[in-house]
Amino acid sequence: MNRKRALQVSYFLLRVVPGWMFFQVGTIKLFGWFGGMGNTAMPFMSQLWIGGMLETFGGALIILGLFTRPVAFILSGEMAVAYWQFHAPHGAWPILNRGEPAVLFCFIFLFMAAQGAGDWSLDALVGRKRG
Repeated sequence: MNRKRALQVSYFLLRVVPGWMFFQVGTIKLFGWFGGMGNTAMPFMSQLWIGGMLETFGGALIILGLFTRPVAFILSGEMAVAYWQFHAPHGAWPILNRGEPAVLFCFIFLFMAAQGAGDWSLDALVGRKRG
């Protein structure tokens, strides 16, 4: 495998795996999939409902590589808010306040916002058709 193909494959996986994980978390909150969060419905427009919507639909768009830059930027912000609101009050270090996933997602999505979707994405396909 040449270097360019290795970069395409690895970035594709770096985009799809966090997207899939976000999709799962969102569908747990909204629909009770993958084991759910009990039998409670999320109140419409509550912070948890908004997070579930961002995670479900943002995760799906990240998987597809569609509107990747703006979606990844929004999801990065969501994870920054999650970290500072829910984890940081329990201590300064992510390893101690259990905020490692929020920090990692924040910076992975921030990288995607800067990098774009990559060659194997709907964004690239749409770009090729326009060009």
